[in-house]
Amino acid sequence: MRIGEVADRAGVSTRALRYYEEQGLIAADRTGSGQRTYPESAVERVQLIQRFFTAGLPSRTVRQLLPCVDTGHGSPEAFAMMAAERDRITAAMADLAAARDALDRLIDIAHHPTPEHCPALREPAWAPYDAAVTGA
Repeated sequence: MRIGEVADRAGVSTRALRYYEEQGLIAADRTGSGQRTYPESAVERVQLIQRFFTAGLPSRTVRQLLPCVDTGHGSPEAFAMMAAERDRITAAMADLAAARDALDRLIDIAHHPTPEHCPALREPAWAPYDAAVTGA
């Protein structure tokens, strides 16, 4: 099967397939003229790779997990790797939640400005700043 057909059937771009091949996630044979050809099973493998990516796994982790898929047996290392990726995603979610909360505070300040947060409401406007700069 040619690259365009695999891409269409798997719902990805041909560029994605070339990337997957470059990353060692799929393999293609070559015709005499250098065109890629794939087995029928490539469509299902690409869809699986897409599920791994949707789950937030990087290509290096996917490459390490695919042998377990190919043999049908998960190793303790594979499960540990997936748990570590889950922990990484959970930490990233916590960081994003903290950033969202900080932005919510800024939005609230913008809606309800006070002299403490808004120099334009002070008399004179930059007095605390000026005092810090001059050392007064």
